[in-house]
Amino acid sequence: MTKADIVNEISKSTGVEKAQVQQIVESFMESIKDSLTANKNVYLRGFGSFIVKRRAEKVARNISKNTTITIPAHNIPAFKPAKSFVGKVKTHTK
Repeated sequence: MTKADIVNEISKSTGVEKAQVQQIVESFMESIKDSLTANKNVYLRGFGSFIVKRRAEKVARNISKNTTITIPAHNIPAFKPAKSFVGKVKTHTK
């Protein structure tokens, strides 16, 4: 499902114009990105959490040049689904 599909579904189910729904969805996503950039997690009860994970520094190999490189510690965004959400996905069959 794409962002456009989500906008269409919300527009159909609420009766709100697609342009307005598009703006709301964009604002929602921007709010999540801004929070994670500020190192603040976002918790959506019943859905999941958008969190900032810390990756430790590690040594890796560039196999084409046969050299080692150090990858510095860094933060990455991650999503952790809620238990109820995971349960619904696990039990859903086609």
